[in-house]
Amino acid sequence: NTFPSWHHGAAPSSSSLGFLACRILSKHVVAKKTLDLAGVIESGVHSLKVSLRRRRQGFDFGRFSITGLSLWRYLNLTPDGVVLGLIGANVAIFLLWRVADPKFMRKHFMISLDNFKSGRLHTLLTSAFSHAEFDHLLTNMIGLYFFGTSIGRLFGPEFLLQLYLAGALGGSIFFLLHKVLIAPSSKGTFRLDYSRIPGLGASAAVNAIILLDVFLFPKNIYYVNLIIPVPAVLMGALIIGTDLWRVKKGEGDISGSAHLGGALVAALVWARVKKGWI
Repeated sequence: NTFPSWHHGAAPSSSSLGFLACRILSKHVVAKKTLDLAGVIESGVHSLKVSLRRRRQGFDFGRFSITGLSLWRYLNLTPDGVVLGLIGANVAIFLLWRVADPKFMRKHFMISLDNFKSGRLHTLLTSAFSHAEFDHLLTNMIGLYFFGTSIGRLFGPEFLLQLYLAGALGGSIFFLLHKVLIAPSSKGTFRLDYSRIPGLGASAAVNAIILLDVFLFPKNIYYVNLIIPVPAVLMGALIIGTDLWRVKKGEGDISGSAHLGGALVAALVWARVKKGWI
């Protein structure tokens, strides 16, 4: 059995708008926070070594207990370490698609009304780490790499992880709501069993991270395909406008509703930052 070529988030497409959020480099990321992939990997490895060293020091094998104020402080993760960990998790599940039973993967790593009503609530999050196609994975990880590192260094590793998970949850909820409330009445579509249409991908989570950066720094310049300079505010408008258009015309391989869920999370977090609550 096969599943529809549908992606919970931005799927590979020839349209530059469809991938605008994943094929650009932020000027402030490049100019002020020049990143080296080898440096990120080295930082992640260092974070892991520190984590293991603390684990040996703080773990009482006799009483099976962990010392410290919190698990987060115990792990001592860094922004680069979280980015590397998120990318690693996405890559691991991508590889799992190659070896695991497809039926198992559809049940546990894709979001759908059928999965939700069957009690597989974990798919609200696991679907945001799941990619079945390499180009889908690559574009999402590029966006996560550049913008995730930027946001993580501004607000900390815990904030970055929470934002990723919140964007994933928001995207999944919007995807399900669209299937329940909007998709059945969409014009120009065949009569389908919407409860069984699945989605997957990190795009909603990455969209939340990218758009928060856009909202925080609207005057920054981004480079589409590394060449075309575009103001951040214009890029944000294009991203959101494109997703609204997708929802209006009826979703195909790319879910505008899931993207908008991530966008809403970014807007809510931005509002809290502006009010000084974060």
